[in-house]
Amino acid sequence: MEIIADYREKRIILELSKKEIDVKSKSLISADFIINSKTKNGKEVLVGIERKTLTDFLNSIIDKRIITQLISLKENFDIPLLVIEGEQNIYKIRNFHPNSIRGMLSAIAIDLQIPTLYTKNEKDTASYIETIAKRIESKRKDISLLKKRKPLELTELQEYIIESFPGIGPTIAKNLLKKFKTVKKIVNAEEKELLEVEKLGKKKVKEIKRVLEEDYKLRT
Repeated sequence: MEIIADYREKRIILELSKKEIDVKSKSLISADFIINSKTKNGKEVLVGIERKTLTDFLNSIIDKRIITQLISLKENFDIPLLVIEGEQNIYKIRNFHPNSIRGMLSAIAIDLQIPTLYTKNEKDTASYIETIAKRIESKRKDISLLKKRKPLELTELQEYIIESFPGIGPTIAKNLLKKFKTVKKIVNAEEKELLEVEKLGKKKVKEIKRVLEEDYKLRT
């Protein structure tokens, strides 16, 4: 694991050094902190962290610097993160319309899809960086993609399996099972046979086939 910090982040570097974490200080173009690490599976991961105090975050909204910085972050790192640091009420720091702040935070989360972490101070930010670095290298439990439910009757279970296919809702699932009778026959059906099912178009059929026929690639 390697942690690189922009040379201007002196206080955070000091806090990390107190934790006996070796940090390289450099002049960085994108990000304030870079974590270069590997997962337990050996996959290289590059994390880019942009740190903003509350005041700096508000100033960066005015001059639109934040968007440029975060786009660069997303383009250059596997995992881009934004850290907003400070304990004051962000809506009372200066004369700033609350909707402007909400709009920017929403754009970061929805449009750019970059997670935002909130920290109290430099010490808290350093602790987050340490935790993130350790988290990448630790072995984590696989998270089930299915909701946990009580045991189902056979009919419900068959419908549940077919509904898990992309673009398939309850009505199309029932139509498929009525036509083919079993889940196995649906899985083995040709595209032209699937297209005979009401409300099942070419796009959905191709997506189902892609899920069924493409090789599984393990997520890391």
